[in-house]
Amino acid sequence: MTAPLDRPMTQEERAVFDRRRRLRNWAILAVLVGLVALFYFISVARLLRT
Repeated sequence: MTAPLDRPMTQEERAVFDRRRRLRNWAILAVLVGLVALFYFISVARLLRT
């Protein structure tokens, strides 16, 4: 990660920053949904096994 700049971001820099943040947020969402699905299927499998 780079150090903060002493000047405000340009519109192009802000657009890149916002796009990267949005992509990172979608990636975090995908990981969380995957974990929820994994725990759900593990729970169902354990219920069916007993």
